[in-house]
Amino acid sequence: MNSPAIGIRSAGLDEMPQAVSTIVAAFITDPFARFIWPSPYEYLRCSPAFIRAFAGGGFEHGAAYVCADFSGAALWLPPDVHPDAETLEKITRETAESAHVADVFGALEQMGQFHPEGRHWYLPIIGVEPNARGRGLGAELMGRALARCDEDGLPAYLESTNPRNISLYRRFGFNVIDEIRVGKCPVVTPMLREPQ
Repeated sequence: MNSPAIGIRSAGLDEMPQAVSTIVAAFITDPFARFIWPSPYEYLRCSPAFIRAFAGGGFEHGAAYVCADFSGAALWLPPDVHPDAETLEKITRETAESAHVADVFGALEQMGQFHPEGRHWYLPIIGVEPNARGRGLGAELMGRALARCDEDGLPAYLESTNPRNISLYRRFGFNVIDEIRVGKCPVVTPMLREPQ
């Protein structure tokens, strides 16, 4: 299935650098990402490896969706595929703002605890680069993957790291489960969508 207007498709492993670059651009003002790396230099230097460890598993399973021109990307993890926790821990410990490391670890740990117990699709990260916002690309990316969740009859889970995005996720059937508040870390909102 391909959206002809913007060419939503699965990206291969060889396209990971382009998709990750899109996410880096999309999250440059994200409260949680910039709490981890307040310095622009550190954010641009360190976030690509973090994104690959967090959501790179989707590329191997046809679950990394991109727009044809890489202006948007949604990196999903199918059931039984997980972030690379060991690499995430190493990157966080070595690169995060030192005063924020404990709070980041606390938030990441709680994020893991809110995942549904049974099989589910997980959306670690979705974003549209700033110059392409307002064209409905995020909605197209979300709709494409949720159709797959519904075909599988499985719930979808995500964490919103930006309060502005919660209303968008609600339009797609996600409901707020709770709020994660750890120290000075920005609020992270776990959300769940039942299959439709």
